[in-house]
Amino acid sequence: MAESPNPHSVRTERIPRRPPPEFEETDASMIQGVLDGGFFPVALNDVNQYGPHAMIMLLFAVATVTALILLVPTLL
Repeated sequence: MAESPNPHSVRTERIPRRPPPEFEETDASMIQGVLDGGFFPVALNDVNQYGPHAMIMLLFAVATVTALILLVPTLL
């Protein structure tokens, strides 16, 4: 049977973690924080702490444009 790993031993990760990106924390609201850092830099480069929120907004924008492109030909 396999031995259970010793929790006190030092293990190296198979895929080493990269250092977190530099970002500035802001006290502004989510929308203002995304607009202050620029929509695409915040969404794609995590300029501030609202990067995941901006990425979700970008996802909805791309999904909306894709849906319109697919639906318009069926309505004509």
